[in-house]
Amino acid sequence: MNMTNEKPRWYSIKEAAEYLDVGEPTLYRWMRDGQITYRKVGDSTRFWKEDLDAVMQVFHSERDAEKTRLICPYCHHDEMIEGHAQSTGLVYFRPIKTKFWTLKEANVDTRAFMCSRCGGITWFGNVEKLKQLRQSTKTGEEKPPSVQTKEVP
Repeated sequence: MNMTNEKPRWYSIKEAAEYLDVGEPTLYRWMRDGQITYRKVGDSTRFWKEDLDAVMQVFHSERDAEKTRLICPYCHHDEMIEGHAQSTGLVYFRPIKTKFWTLKEANVDTRAFMCSRCGGITWFGNVEKLKQLRQSTKTGEEKPPSVQTKEVP
């Protein structure tokens, strides 16, 4: 899993409990309930630091939402490389309840990031565009705001 020459740091149950600042019984319960990833080496239970970090839940504010893109959701590595997902055309997200005649204007631009460690790819869409589309659906507008025509005097 670790692509560099350094060995992964193994944590025992006692060390893992100390690292997470929880009791050992809590750690055993999480293992039993499948809430934490662990490894068995013979009779010995071990954890990688990534396993322990993954069990922590982080609740981000709106202000921190952009920063969450910088952390891989799979291996929690902090180096995400921005790029493009390529197809025969541009790749867009389109909400399911979009009316057929608004297809072109209902496309939501996406951005892609790839983790430099595990290769996991994460896509993010333009949230502002999605909000506009959802608002136009709720208010019953016939066309999304970007398609509205202006009367020429």
